Amino acid sequence: MAFEGLTQKLQSALSKMTGKGKLTEADVKEGMREIRMALLEADVNYAVAKDFIKRVTEKCVGQEVLSSLTPSQQVLKIVNEELTQTMGSSLAKLTWSPSTPTIYMLCGLQGAGKTTMAAKLAGYLQRQGKKCMLAACDIYRPAAIKQLQVVGEQVGAMVYERGTQDPVQTAQEAVAQAKYYGRDVLIIDTAGRLHIDVELMDELARIRDHVHPQEILLVVDAMTGQDAVNVAQTFNEKLNVDGVILTKLDGDTRGGAALSVRAVTGKPIKFSGIGEKLTEIEPFYPDRMASRILGMGDIQTLIEKASENMDVIDEDKAASLMRRAEKGNLDLEDFLEQMQSMKKMGGIRSMLGMLPGINLNDVDIDENAMKKPEAIIRSMTVKERRNPDILNASRRRRIAAGSGTTVQDVNQLIRQFDQARNMMKQLGGAKSKGKMRRFMRNMPNM
Repeated sequence: MAFEGLTQKLQSALSKMTGKGKLTEADVKEGMREIRMALLEADVNYAVAKDFIKRVTEKCVGQEVLSSLTPSQQVLKIVNEELTQTMGSSLAKLTWSPSTPTIYMLCGLQGAGKTTMAAKLAGYLQRQGKKCMLAACDIYRPAAIKQLQVVGEQVGAMVYERGTQDPVQTAQEAVAQAKYYGRDVLIIDTAGRLHIDVELMDELARIRDHVHPQEILLVVDAMTGQDAVNVAQTFNEKLNVDGVILTKLDGDTRGGAALSVRAVTGKPIKFSGIGEKLTEIEPFYPDRMASRILGMGDIQTLIEKASENMDVIDEDKAASLMRRAEKGNLDLEDFLEQMQSMKKMGGIRSMLGMLPGINLNDVDIDENAMKKPEAIIRSMTVKERRNPDILNASRRRRIAAGSGTTVQDVNQLIRQFDQARNMMKQLGGAKSKGKMRRFMRNMPNM
């Protein structure tokens, strides 16, 4: 998970200021030294780190602690505000052309994840009700066009490609095709290199000058740290990019790119890639990211994820499910549905990372923990899922063999299910009806 190391170091530095009735200059300087080291170790640009420490210090020195806050909370508030300011203050939304299609041109170095991000962005916009087309203008990387076709099909977006013809011509033709087919958005996937060179920049500039994109979005690999900032600065100087998309924020990134790229280039971070799945893309909220970095959680994003993954509410189904839960009549199909919901929301680790006060370094999380019970349930017949009480010894042996598990694994799952079912029944007691209904309404896919 991104920023875990930085979060731990910042929390350690801030905790040392606890218990002081007033923040003196010496107190602040001692804490700021540790925070500066944490930022530099996270590969934050030196000038950005220096300016950040200066601003925080100026706000903290001599400031009286509010009566309702401890000194550590006061500093935390200031650090949070300045982190947010450093990353851009507020959400930077995509802009739209007055006439269709709105064209977004993606650029960046090879390996940053442009092609996958093109499909992710298309999928994201299509979930907003837009009709998208992807243009394959990377004619140099082997299988780049095929990759775009595959991911484009997976998100339901049209893909325009003309093999290895001049990318500028392909881009121009794609604009005409997008108009013909009534596409709202055209996303152009351009070529990258292992390093910045004149040939690459010339080709990108020609595409820009011929199709006049509404926005040029630079795709940056967050795991490259300080190098990502240097790349962003160079691309911005050559192309005048409109925004940045950070990829691989779910990886072992130290956070330097996210904290530096806006300050160095002046260009906002608009989206972040948070996983390998084509649905794992998020708008970049600087305030929410600052909260995550400081270990304060991100409840708002967690709520939004839950809402996005809820099925269309069927009132009759919800009422029926609530009645069955109150009576302890839930079955293994309901159990499987909840596991699927959690996976859609990014998994256990992703969800815990958005909760305040959770240090993921102290939590042993097995993301594969749901694979075994899922395999066991899928090895059952529909009748067995709906009537778990019929699972005798021979059925359990068959299920274990079919799922590649052991009878002990099957027995353990059934015990866990029985415990959960009994707990739901207890929640549905006469004194807990209101709590039960509120609980069920807030459950994903319920």
